[in-house]
Amino acid sequence: MHFTTPLAMIDPAIMIPLAQAAEDAGFHSVALADSLAYPKVSDSSYPYNPDGTREFLENKPFIEPLVAAAAIGAATTALHCYTFVLKLPVRNPVILAKEATSVAALTGGRLELGVGISPWPDDYELCGVPWAGRGRRFEECIEVVRGLATGDYYEHHGECFDFPATKLKPGADVPILIGGHNERSLERAARLGDGWLPAGMPDDEFARCITRLGELRARYGRDHLPFSIYAASAEGFSPDGVKRLADMGVTHVTGGMSRFNPYGVEADTETLAEKIDALHRYADHVIAAVNR
Repeated sequence: MHFTTPLAMIDPAIMIPLAQAAEDAGFHSVALADSLAYPKVSDSSYPYNPDGTREFLENKPFIEPLVAAAAIGAATTALHCYTFVLKLPVRNPVILAKEATSVAALTGGRLELGVGISPWPDDYELCGVPWAGRGRRFEECIEVVRGLATGDYYEHHGECFDFPATKLKPGADVPILIGGHNERSLERAARLGDGWLPAGMPDDEFARCITRLGELRARYGRDHLPFSIYAASAEGFSPDGVKRLADMGVTHVTGGMSRFNPYGVEADTETLAEKIDALHRYADHVIAAVNR
């Protein structure tokens, strides 16, 4: 089992020391959130809040995740970073492939690219990208990033992007993890992804999704390939719970968070020392017991 912890919506000044502390405590990776900008006026809602509110985002700092991954990679030796999740269809996939392979090359392959489809039309309008057809664009972006990341000549002729044989250097292996937990997201993860990044959900729904992923991966003839499954579950906060998650096929479990609620509108008043203490408490109680 790999252990991971989020580095999101916190003071940018403490991201690097907190990442270093996570590595020292025995965590395998850190999650880096993506949020482009906050519109002053919007009728969009947030699908992962019970009431759909998104006001918690207004004053939260978000470092561009690939910039953060490069900085963290330079300040650590083994810690992995993954984006959770990068809003892929609003980005140019050629530029993204260049950025992602550059970070992967500089960090010795310590980057996983978690991607999803932004739930907000505002992001698409801001970036001059059509909201209609975003699902097809998402899949095509994955094709382009995968093709260019090989470092070999790659040509693409699709609905959204069209270019002749082109080589991008440096090539680097960048695993692609697909977020979301509706049926279409599960299907894409099984067909296109190297792993699945769900948001939090009830344990019975999480188990159902894992079973469904197995069925879909077998349908596409991909069930023999390595595949990562991430869990954000209350089960991840005890050694016995982690074992149950492992038995379900989970490969990465989230833990070590402090008491600060990043989805609230209140300011984060916790100190760096308090956040580091939370990492070490989890490491002592869970990671050490599981690895014993």
